[in-house]
Amino acid sequence: MTHTEFEQFILSLPGTWLDYPFGEGTAVYKFGKPEGKLVALVAEGSNPLRVSLKCDPLLAANLREKYETVLPGYHLNKKHWNTIICTGQLSNDEIFDLARLSYQLVSDKKTI
Repeated sequence: MTHTEFEQFILSLPGTWLDYPFGEGTAVYKFGKPEGKLVALVAEGSNPLRVSLKCDPLLAANLREKYETVLPGYHLNKKHWNTIICTGQLSNDEIFDLARLSYQLVSDKKTI
C-alpha cells in the first residue's frame, strides 16, 4: 500500500481532514472540526508505509499476537492504538477495514 492509496481512502470518509500538528513528516488524519479527533497517523516517507490506527483494545492485542507487522502504537496509547507496517501481511482491504474501525471509534458513527 502506498501513502497516496491510504490517503485517498481515509479522506473519503465523511468529515475527515489532513493536519500536521507534529510538523512535517507525520500526516495526521482527523475527524471533526475545529480541533478534530485523531483517526490515523502516517509516517511520511516510510518504506514500507507505517500507519497508526485507533483500535478496540481486545482486537488490538489479538492483531499484535497474530501479525508481526502489527505493533503497539508508536508514541500513542499502547492499549488503544496499533501501528501497522504495510508489508502485505495484512491486505489493503484489511487495513482499510481497520481504518474504518478507527474512524467509527472516534466519530461515533456506527456504519460508513
